[in-house]
Amino acid sequence: MPEVVIRVRFTCGDRTDVVYADPDADTTETVVDRVVAVLSEEAGILRCQHGDRLMVLFSRGIASIEVAPRGAVL
Repeated sequence: MPEVVIRVRFTCGDRTDVVYADPDADTTETVVDRVVAVLSEEAGILRCQHGDRLMVLFSRGIASIEVAPRGAVL
């Protein structure tokens, strides 16, 4: 199951790193395309992990994202 790390910058200026995994995807590129597609929708929602916690991202609160393969975003 491909996973990506997403650095999310919220509209308030705060940022955090989360992990998103898509069990239906074959490649990392497919996962990235899905993330961008979902967050471009007005009511887009992504279920992600932040450490041991489930985090739900709502597209309307996100200013930008950076995506990297599994690992630290540098």
